Amino acid sequence: MPAEPRPGRGWLLRLVIAFAFAQGAVSMARPAVSYRALSLGADERAIGVIAGVYALLPLFAAVPLGRRTDHGRCAPLLPAGVLLIGGGCALSGTSGSLAALAAWSGVMGLGHLCFVIGAQSLVARQSAPAEQDRNFGHFTIGASLGQLVGPIAAGYLISEKDGAMARTSALALLVSAAVAAVSLTSLWRIEHRGAAGPSRGAAPKVPVGSILRTRGVPAGIFISLAVLSATDILTAYLPVVGEHRGIAPATVGLLLSLRAAATIACRLVMTPVLRLVGRTALLSATCLLGGLLCAAVALPVPVWGLAVVLAVLGFCLGFGQPLSMTTVVQAAPAAARSTALALRLTGNRLGQVAAPAAAGLIAGVAGTAAPFVMLGALLVGAAGLGLRGGGADATAPGPAPSPPPPGPAPAPRPGRSPAERDSA
Repeated sequence: MPAEPRPGRGWLLRLVIAFAFAQGAVSMARPAVSYRALSLGADERAIGVIAGVYALLPLFAAVPLGRRTDHGRCAPLLPAGVLLIGGGCALSGTSGSLAALAAWSGVMGLGHLCFVIGAQSLVARQSAPAEQDRNFGHFTIGASLGQLVGPIAAGYLISEKDGAMARTSALALLVSAAVAAVSLTSLWRIEHRGAAGPSRGAAPKVPVGSILRTRGVPAGIFISLAVLSATDILTAYLPVVGEHRGIAPATVGLLLSLRAAATIACRLVMTPVLRLVGRTALLSATCLLGGLLCAAVALPVPVWGLAVVLAVLGFCLGFGQPLSMTTVVQAAPAAARSTALALRLTGNRLGQVAAPAAAGLIAGVAGTAAPFVMLGALLVGAAGLGLRGGGADATAPGPAPSPPPPGPAPAPRPGRSPAERDSA
């Protein structure tokens, strides 16, 4: 029986709205956590460690959650993620030590992971193969909207005047918890009947090693890791750069939101650009240019020059996440798409653990601008990997990495059964 959601896209609109509020809460909380840590006496190394702990719990939870979603429903992960995000934000605002701040930041990261695995699996499952680039692009507009509004709100709530940073950063974290709770209002009937994955006994588990050896999956994971690391460190470290260059928190929030606005613009025009250029060339070119622009953040440019750099950088980085999602989903075995997406998120979280820690060490030795040079090198490496094998096959629709055997019967292709079509 064909999946119900394909004729309409109301479920996708509600998912985008929920993601916008959930991501807005996280994007508001991340710089607020950095400012709160600064008010508690943290240096650049400590900021890097706290930013890394945000990704530590998700690093170990992603694959089990993906396995569970492959053999069940996606929707329960969404409210669970919202509750963890809200709780992590609120408790970060009330913490009085760097250790507690790091721990609750980790809870926030786990909630974000739960929400994203459930949401990405839902998009993959309820979209036809030919719709996946478009739907993933629209889905990630929700993230960009949250990244647009969140830093502006944090910047206007947080003040450095008269020693108010501790109090105002705590207020920003409590407000971000309330913002996360709003996303619960859009999660009703988000998953349609027939869209659940097969039961646990219906299909054998695909080994993780087999998924990682599938052509297109490793490159998609690494490109996603590089792009998210750039966005993540930019969010965590631009406040530190602003402190050193005398840029006010409100201006830093506007700069981060400008980058997010450029990302939204990118995703609105992604479909026609993709038709003209192709996925492999588009991913590689935007990663290469993004790497050069990340390194340019390290230059002592005026605020208006930094704004131009961040706007173009946001446009370039906007392609990486949705296109890497489609690359991984279409390359992965049909029975393991949620696990493949979870492996992609594991790579993201690995980058979020390692990149901020490395950034903190580099910043402590070479200055606050040095982490952006490191990010530039990472993105240039992702561009090269994308050219070598980043998904030349992924531009063609269909979930299977190799062509089906001839013959009219669909039985030799397990990915084309009615149950699998519902799980697409």
